[in-house]
Amino acid sequence: MIDFERESRTPHSEAYMILEDGGIIGRVDIHYQGATVHATLCTTADAKEDRIQQLIDAIDERLVMTADPYREDFVVSVWRGSPAGVYSDTDSDDDDEDEDTFRLN
Repeated sequence: MIDFERESRTPHSEAYMILEDGGIIGRVDIHYQGATVHATLCTTADAKEDRIQQLIDAIDERLVMTADPYREDFVVSVWRGSPAGVYSDTDSDDDDEDEDTFRLN
């Protein structure tokens, strides 16, 4: 079963991790712009067309339609690849506070 775990939310957008059987299989960023909803779906490099369509359908039914059931269009850009990690510039062990260095978390 496909599950979604919200990572962030603004008044006009949301970002979710996509999970299946406890493992991360992708990510989707959703942006609401009037009657049109735009999304960027990132999934694994081996995802076939039918799998991508299954993910888009689940996103539409469980996330988009629940937020705006009267949308006119749902436009999805799909990226296939492999995760490289999550980087952040939060405090590190370095004493140099002036340098913002992004590090893999």
